[in-house]
Amino acid sequence: MDNSLPPADELVLVDRELAQLDARRSQLLARRAWLIQVLYPPVAAAPLHPRTPLADSTPRSAQNVLLTLGGTLLTIAAVAFTLVSWGSMGIGGRAAVLAVVTGAALAAPVALLRKGLLSTAESVAALGLVLTVLDAYALHRVALPETDGLGYTAVASAVLAGAWTAYGSVLSRLRIPRPVAVVAAQLPLPLGVLAAGGGPTALAWAALVTAAADAAVVLWTRPAAVRITAGAAATVLGGWSLLTGGWLSLVSPWSGAALLLTGAAITLYASWRAPAVATAASAISGLALLTATGGLLRAALPTDWSVPGYVLCALALTSVWRLGGAAAPVSAGGEPGTGSGPAATADTRSGAAGTGSGAVASDRGRGWLPRGIRLGLAGAGAGVAGLGVAWALPPAVVGLLGPVARTTEVWSGEHAANALGSYPATATLVLVAAVAALAVVPRLWARCGALALAWALLTALPVSLDLPYAATLALQLLTAAAALWVAVRPGPLTRGLRAVDASAGHPGARATAKADGAREAGLEGPAAPQGFGPATPWPAWAPSPRVRAAEPGTVLGWTAYVGGLASAVSAVALALDVRAATFAALGVLLALLAGVAVLGTDARRVVSATGAVLAATGLVFAVAAAAGFEDRWTALALLLVPAATAAIGSRAPRPVALAVEVTGGAVGLLALGIAASRPAYLALALALGGVIAAATAVRPERRRFASWTAAVLFLLATWVRLAVWDVTTPEAYTLPVTVPALTVGFLRRRRDPGASSWTAYGPGLAVTLLPSLAAAWTDPEWVRPLALGVAALAVTLLGARFRLQALLVLGGAVLALDGLHELAPYVVQVVGALPRWLPPALAGLVLLTVGATYEQRLRDARRLRERLARMR
Repeated sequence: MDNSLPPADELVLVDRELAQLDARRSQLLARRAWLIQVLYPPVAAAPLHPRTPLADSTPRSAQNVLLTLGGTLLTIAAVAFTLVSWGSMGIGGRAAVLAVVTGAALAAPVALLRKGLLSTAESVAALGLVLTVLDAYALHRVALPETDGLGYTAVASAVLAGAWTAYGSVLSRLRIPRPVAVVAAQLPLPLGVLAAGGGPTALAWAALVTAAADAAVVLWTRPAAVRITAGAAATVLGGWSLLTGGWLSLVSPWSGAALLLTGAAITLYASWRAPAVATAASAISGLALLTATGGLLRAALPTDWSVPGYVLCALALTSVWRLGGAAAPVSAGGEPGTGSGPAATADTRSGAAGTGSGAVASDRGRGWLPRGIRLGLAGAGAGVAGLGVAWALPPAVVGLLGPVARTTEVWSGEHAANALGSYPATATLVLVAAVAALAVVPRLWARCGALALAWALLTALPVSLDLPYAATLALQLLTAAAALWVAVRPGPLTRGLRAVDASAGHPGARATAKADGAREAGLEGPAAPQGFGPATPWPAWAPSPRVRAAEPGTVLGWTAYVGGLASAVSAVALALDVRAATFAALGVLLALLAGVAVLGTDARRVVSATGAVLAATGLVFAVAAAAGFEDRWTALALLLVPAATAAIGSRAPRPVALAVEVTGGAVGLLALGIAASRPAYLALALALGGVIAAATAVRPERRRFASWTAAVLFLLATWVRLAVWDVTTPEAYTLPVTVPALTVGFLRRRRDPGASSWTAYGPGLAVTLLPSLAAAWTDPEWVRPLALGVAALAVTLLGARFRLQALLVLGGAVLALDGLHELAPYVVQVVGALPRWLPPALAGLVLLTVGATYEQRLRDARRLRERLARMR
C-alpha cells in the first residue's frame, strides 16, 4: 500500500519543516551567544583610582633611559678628565688612571652578562669603548707627541677597530662593539692617504677600497647591526668615490676610468651576491661603466662626438638584457620554449620576489646573468641613452616650431635665421642610433618610440644640416606624407607584435586567467569554478569582463598621425614665406588629408576631413590674395568652401559628413564676417548661404536644421538689403517673416488639428502686429493706425469664427490698444474741459457699481475665461 502524499501536499510539508528548523536554529544561536557571554565576559578596563598616577613608560624603557643617561654622564666625565687638568695630576698620571678605569670598564660586562644584566653590560661596554679612544689620545700626548696627528689617528683607528672587533667577538651578546668597530674601520685608509699627502684620486681609491671591505662585511657577516652599519658606510664611501671618478673622467679620463671600472666591478659582484639589491647595485655599476668608457671616448673624439659616444656605449649596455633569454625554459613535458614547466614557475616567482637564493638560482637558469642584474644594467643604459636623446631633440623642436614663430612678413621671400646654427650636427646620429635600437625590440612601446624618434630625426635634419629653404620645405612635406601614410597603413610596423591586453594586472582579469589555467589543466568539476552565479561559492574566481585590447596598428597609427599633423602645420607655416610654396604646400596637404579621410579609420578620418576643409580654405585665401581681391570678393569666394562641403557631405559617411559640413559652416561664418563691412555684399553673401542651406535641406537627415538655417539666412539677407535701401518701415521687415510663419502654421494645423493656435499662428502674428503697434503709437499720420486696426479687426474676427485663441487674444489686444491710441487726444481734451472734482466722483461711482454687481462680474469673467480655454 502506497502512503506517499501528492507532490503539492508534500512540498507544503517540507516547507513547513524547513521553517521550523530555521526558527529552532535561530533560538539555539541566541542561546549560544548568551552562554558565551556568561562564560567569557568581556574584560573591561579596571577604573583607575583618581589618586593613582598613570605610568607613561614601561620598566624596560625607564631602565634604558637611566643606563643611557648614566653612561653619557660617565663619558663626559672621562673626556673632561682627560682633556682638562685634574688637580696637579699630569697627563701621564691621568693616562695611567684612564688605563686602569678602561680595563675595569671593559672587564665589568663579563660579570654583568653572567648575572643576566645585558642592558647594564651594554652601557658599561659603551663607556669602555669611549675610554679606549681617550686612552689612545692620552698615549699620543704622553708617548708620541711628535707623531703626525693624521697618521697617528689612522693607525689608532685601525688598532681600535681590530680591538673592538675582537672584544665584540668574545662577548658576542653585546651589540655595540662590532658596529662601532665598523665605523672606526672607515678611517684608516682615507686618513692615511691624507697623512701621506695624497690628492683626490688617491683619496677616492682609499674610499673605494674601504667601501669594498664594507661590502665584504655585508656579504660575509651575520649580525644585522653590523651588516646595516657596513652597508651604510659602503654606500656613502662608494658613492663618494664614484662621484669623484665621474669628475675625474672629465678632467683626467684614464684616472677616472680605472677608478670607475674598479667600482663598477665591486658593485656588480655585490649585486650578484645580494639579490635583494641586485637591480639598484647593478644600475650603479652600469652608470659607472658608462661614465668610464664614455670618458675615454670623449678624450679620443672631437667635442661634437662626445654625446654620441656615451649613447653608443649606453645602447651597447642595454643589449645585456637580451643575454638572459639565451636558455629557454623547459616545460613539464620536457619541451623547450613552452615556459610552463618548473623552471618557468621558479622564474616567475623570482621575478615577483626579486630576492633570496631561490630567485638567483631560478634566474640564472635562464641565462648567465640574473634577471635583477640584467634589469639594472639595461636600465642604466636606457637612462643614459634617454639623456642623449633629450640632448638631440632641440633641433627637432626648432625645426617644428621655428616656422610657426615667424618674424618675417607673409610672402616676403625672407626666411628666419637658424636659431641653432652652432648646435652639433651629430645630434642626428644619436637619433639614428636610438631609432635602430628601438626598432629591433619586439614590443609595442619600442615601436612607438622608434616611430616618434624617426619623425623627430626627419624634423631635425634641416636644422642640424642647415639645409636650404626649398629642401627644408620638401623634407617637411615628405615627413608629413610619410607619417600620414603610416597612420593609414601601419601594417608593416606591426610585424612581430600582438595586441596588448588593457586589462593586464586587473584583479578580475587575473582571476579569469587563473580560472582559464585551471580549466586548461583539467580541473573540471567542483574543484574548478566555472563562473559566478547564485550557486558559486568562489566569488573571487568570477571572471570579469575584459577591457578591449589595444591593437598595435591603432596605437602606431595614432602615433604617426599626430606627428604627421604637426609636420603639416609646420610646413604650411614655413611655406608662407614664398607665394608659390604656399600654393604647393596647401595643395599637397589637401591631397594628403583627403586621402586619409577616405582611407583612414576611426576619428582620424574625421580630423583629416576637417583638416582638408581648412587646407581648401587656405587655398581660397591664397588665390584671393594672389589675385588682389578686395574683402567683399574674398568673402564671396570663401562661400565656395561651404558649397563644396555640402556637396561632399551628401556622399560621405555620417561622422565625416558632419565634420566636413560643420567646418564648412564655420568658414561660411568667416565669409560673412569679412563681408560685414559692405552691407550690400553681405546681403548677397547671406542669400548665397541661404541657397546652399536650402540645397542641403533636400537631404532627409539635414532637412529640419538646414531648412531653418536657409530661412534665417534668407530673412537676414532681406533685412540687410532693406537696410541698404534705407527702408525704415517695420512692416517691410516683419511681413517676410509673418507670411512664411503663418503658412507653416496653417500646414501644421492641417496635419495636426489638435495643435495649439499659439504654436501655429502666435509667433507669426506677433512678429508683425507688435512692432506695427509700437510704430503706430509714435506715428503722427493716420494711415498706419487705420491699417493696423483693420488688420487687427480681421484677425480678431477670424479667431472668433474659427475659435482660435491666439488670433482672438492678439487681434483683440492690438485692436483695443490701437483704438485707445486714436481716442487718447479726445479723452485728454474732455478731461481738460471737465471740473476737477468730476474724475474722482466718476471713479467712485464706478467702484460702487462694480461692488454692487461683484458676483455677476465674477460669473461673467469666469464664462469668458472658459470660452477662451475651449479655443485652440
